[in-house]
Amino acid sequence: MTKRLYNFNPGPAALPLEVLEEAQETFVDFQGTGISLLEMSHRSRGVEQLNQETQQLLLHLLNLPTSDYEVLFMGGGASTQFALLPMNFLPANQTAHYVLTGSFAEKAYKEAAYLGKTQIAASSKDQNWQYIPDLHETELTADAAYLHLTLNNTIEGSRFQQIPEVGSTPLVADMTSDILSRQLDLERFSMIYAGAQKNLGPAGVTVAIVRKTWLQQASTQIPEIMRYETFAKHQSLYNTPPVHAIYMMNLVLKWTLQQGGAASLELQNKHKAKLIYDIIDGTSGFYQGLIAHKDRSDMNITWRMSSEQIEKAFIQESRENGFEGLAGHRSVGGMRASAYNAVPLEACQALADFMKAFARKYG
Repeated sequence: MTKRLYNFNPGPAALPLEVLEEAQETFVDFQGTGISLLEMSHRSRGVEQLNQETQQLLLHLLNLPTSDYEVLFMGGGASTQFALLPMNFLPANQTAHYVLTGSFAEKAYKEAAYLGKTQIAASSKDQNWQYIPDLHETELTADAAYLHLTLNNTIEGSRFQQIPEVGSTPLVADMTSDILSRQLDLERFSMIYAGAQKNLGPAGVTVAIVRKTWLQQASTQIPEIMRYETFAKHQSLYNTPPVHAIYMMNLVLKWTLQQGGAASLELQNKHKAKLIYDIIDGTSGFYQGLIAHKDRSDMNITWRMSSEQIEKAFIQESRENGFEGLAGHRSVGGMRASAYNAVPLEACQALADFMKAFARKYG
């Protein structure tokens, strides 16, 4: 096999090698059935069992009780959830509150604004998304339908370090880029959602996890295919689901369990991120971190350099040295290393060593 690259892609992102190898082994003949999972009916007993097992495993890893939450496997990515959330949970007589901490948070807010009354609860756009606003003094209106957070900002490289207190207002989070990367009390949320392509598996399936009591309040005045209740009622088998993507998620979740779950991965992720942040902070400004120290993400590490010419040289030489995916998002430029759960410590150490050598060469 060709030597694998150090993969820092932001999503679709690195997958555990053992997961890829197991999927390869079962690709043509799935569990002795004589056909590939790609060819199997989603109404078959095997797919139903896979679906149920994956839902239960995800709730277990997130420390959420099966009696209180529904797991929905959907299509369309997290961007579709930006619209489905207000369609289901924003009545005409209430207001949806959003905390804007980055590009995706702002997109979620704009989608909701098409569908009902919205209000910005707090924003860090005034400083180009470089910090997480303090929500301690945020006052929500009496008619608040929910408060929406983007817990980790993939493009900018910031995250909420703690879940804010919001009283009785339903709390909703986009967890696409940090789900299962750390321990959080997720029972504080009425709903979380995530595209799979960072920490859960390949692109193709989106997870929505909704508190059952809140689900009962969802609108029934929208098309059935848009209703969370429809997916819950049919165990996410209302229409044909992305079966192979769910299978890959199943393998990634089992790998996550073998690593010790979110608690163990949180320690590993802190160690990995520190290796890179220490280089950024220790080169006398050659690398310039973009986020307030207290709000830095362990998943997406961002920085700039003194000129675009130096940055282009960094990208070119990093590729020549076996690194993939270090260019920043096209909307902001700069550099970004996405060190998701499946990115090994070895890759982060190698990147830190490369960055140190590059700074000596050009600094």
